[in-house]
Amino acid sequence: MYYFIGIKGTGMASLAMMLHDLGYEVCGSDLTKHFFTEDELVEKGIKILPFNKDNIKDNYTVIIGNAFLEDFEEVVAARNNKTCTCYRYHEFLGELMKKYTSISVCGSHGKTTTTTVLKTVLSKFKKTGYLIGDGEGFLAQDSEYLCVESCEFKRHFLAYHPEYAIITNIEIDHIDYFKDEEDYFSAYQQFVSNVGKAVFYCGDDPWCQKLKIDCEHFSYGLNENNDYYICNFDNTNVDSSFDMMFRGEFVARYTVPVVGDHMLLDVLGVLSLAHYLGFDQKIVADSLHEFVGPKRRNVIEEYKDTIFVDDYAHHPTEVRVTLQACRKRFPSKRIVAIFKPHRASRVKYFAKQFVEALELADDIYLLDFSSIDDKQDGTDIDISYLADMIPHANILPEDDIGAEILSEYKGQCLVFMSSKDIYNIAKKVKQLL
Repeated sequence: MYYFIGIKGTGMASLAMMLHDLGYEVCGSDLTKHFFTEDELVEKGIKILPFNKDNIKDNYTVIIGNAFLEDFEEVVAARNNKTCTCYRYHEFLGELMKKYTSISVCGSHGKTTTTTVLKTVLSKFKKTGYLIGDGEGFLAQDSEYLCVESCEFKRHFLAYHPEYAIITNIEIDHIDYFKDEEDYFSAYQQFVSNVGKAVFYCGDDPWCQKLKIDCEHFSYGLNENNDYYICNFDNTNVDSSFDMMFRGEFVARYTVPVVGDHMLLDVLGVLSLAHYLGFDQKIVADSLHEFVGPKRRNVIEEYKDTIFVDDYAHHPTEVRVTLQACRKRFPSKRIVAIFKPHRASRVKYFAKQFVEALELADDIYLLDFSSIDDKQDGTDIDISYLADMIPHANILPEDDIGAEILSEYKGQCLVFMSSKDIYNIAKKVKQLL
């Protein structure tokens, strides 16, 4: 039996489903409140228990979520049971990746979207497994490729030794662990030495440009100085069309249902790898029409004339590009930002950048911290720390009263941004409308 401590975590849910697909018995524990990742676990019949040290049984293989410290009761019970084999999430995944032709997608932003594009394209050519940070996971015994969203948090991605890697960007995050930008960059520099065959990196990113890579490597971006770049760009409010060039030579023309430069770069990283692997570009181009964005990444829903945008944005750069894309796509709507942060240390370090990003909206509502790991590093602030820096921001209660306040914006664009469970208040607003 594989037992997951924190099975509703995005990567954990994905990995649990992969092991289930391989035919193993899987169960796990988590908080009882609803998370968007649990729906597919329930559909597959994977049992989810409330946290309790008595859940740990003899001979379990226990996979421990990264949010849970060594003093957590289930972790203690598993470590103390001599018949149990224990892994941290990234340790187990690193071992699993060795069995397949693996591709790591890493970077500060855009990993989930890029991995979703990657599995969409690769699946047209090879049996492809994938682990995506929106809770999606699939793996079969005869899978040849394995695409993995790979997180740099605490250098966990150094447990992976992929054949190929896509690096979307390098911008400091997880400042509860990394000392500064150089320390953060050093993790990526270490990681590229783990890659066996080829690295594809965003050449528009100044930190990516500094990487010293020993294996084959190719840059991609909007700038024509890159190995792969785009030209003859055309876009509407629902899709983008462009030609991809490789060192001055035309490769193919593509149309993809995404809007915004940051999304185009995510797609371009995948197209670069697909070209390197020699895939038929007609099939590649056709596969992009089937791309469906990942869960909680710029998911747009219309309720009559009210727009709901659900996004995982939890870093100021992500907040900024999300609001810019909404402004571009819905120019006649009032843009209302609803933001719930993750990790107090991130808010304190990036406070000025969060203020600048959020002020791109017409109205701003802030929700307080509520995650199990928000204040693990000892940063003791609440949401008023950020609210006090934005004169027209409002602190929103995460209840029926808060939902009623937001429902007054009927006919406008409500942008819900968080890596946590902000979607629960969004559901309340939809019910009211």
